[in-house]
Amino acid sequence: MRDKAAALTPLEVDVAVIGGGMVGASLAAGLSGTGVRVLLVEAVPFGASAQPSFDERTTALGNASRRIFEGLDVWEAIAPEAAPIRAIHVSDAGRFGCARLSAEEQGIDAFGYVVPNRRIGAALWARLARDAPLRLRVPAQVEDVGITAEGARFTLVSEGRREAVAARLVVAADGAHSQIRAAAGIAATVEDYDQVAVVANVAADMPHLGIAYERFTPAGPLAVLPLADGTLSVIWACRSADAPGVLALDDAAWLSQLQARFGWRAGRFVRAGRRASYPLKLTRTASPVATRTVLIGNAAQALHPVAGQGFNLGLRDAAMLAEVLANASGDLGSRELIERFAAWRAADRSGVVRFTDGLVKLFADSRLGAGLLRNLGLLAFDLSPPAKRALARVSLGFAGPAPRLVRGLPVRHA
Repeated sequence: MRDKAAALTPLEVDVAVIGGGMVGASLAAGLSGTGVRVLLVEAVPFGASAQPSFDERTTALGNASRRIFEGLDVWEAIAPEAAPIRAIHVSDAGRFGCARLSAEEQGIDAFGYVVPNRRIGAALWARLARDAPLRLRVPAQVEDVGITAEGARFTLVSEGRREAVAARLVVAADGAHSQIRAAAGIAATVEDYDQVAVVANVAADMPHLGIAYERFTPAGPLAVLPLADGTLSVIWACRSADAPGVLALDDAAWLSQLQARFGWRAGRFVRAGRRASYPLKLTRTASPVATRTVLIGNAAQALHPVAGQGFNLGLRDAAMLAEVLANASGDLGSRELIERFAAWRAADRSGVVRFTDGLVKLFADSRLGAGLLRNLGLLAFDLSPPAKRALARVSLGFAGPAPRLVRGLPVRHA
């Protein structure tokens, strides 16, 4: 079968994006109309229950992400289900200290927006459906990946049919267990936090007023986020050993345990939706690029959901890569070009990874005196306007050049 596929005249493209989740689809949308020949490959059709990128989870989009989606012409479709975050409340369970941030005090409308993943996916795929030059292969599997200095070649398998592909550049947007990353020989380190996130939507007997809560408990952080329909999204990180028991609880018992761990700031939790779970690990690579290969999103770095930074970082990856490719002349898979992308993204990537990993470990520290120091730190932060202004800017990126889309400019230079 390999020989038969190799004998086929290959489909030739400039860029093959493997993975049509939110980050991969955003990259494809960013390259629309630029003249770059793009192939987007996704194993699971949008709307299928097995599609992991567009499941019941929600995503907290920072303001930079909103600007990117505006530039991609999808924000109008997302906005009706986007709940603005007007305030943020951070607390440490068992301690009296807390930190509060108000968007109004920072002179902005919102710190960000909480959106169901399925709404983001629907908007992106509707956008891609309007892009006639885009080559879509869904559902399709990638086999026989070969990457050399001359280019990338692989075989697509879809419903029993095989298709050979040749690309100048292959982009891995296929998640934390990336097949393309492995084929490119890029090593990844995985750190297990020994936590599982249990996610569900809940209803409370009080309006949420656009407040996002991050409460740190000994077992892991607990986020309660506002949703556009008035309900709340819960991301409850518990110890891996405790997760089966938490998932097995009936709704009444689960809500009771949630209330005990979170408290009453959001009111009484009165109804729970379907629960889902996923393990929490930090996956990172030393470099997001190799010969003819670029990693973006979770293929490059998969983060703990604390502070909601993972997708926002991946979206900035996609926006910057689209910009680099759209404005390049010559070989789109050249070492010089992809290393320029890596250099521009390095400071933002490393800053976000350190920030999220540091938060998880700081609030998990049970050594004598650590809790008191955290408590004092939260109190000091709550009294420091400069510190609050700095945190409010995190969603724009930690450092390095901002993608043109974040600055309200089109991907391609005039």
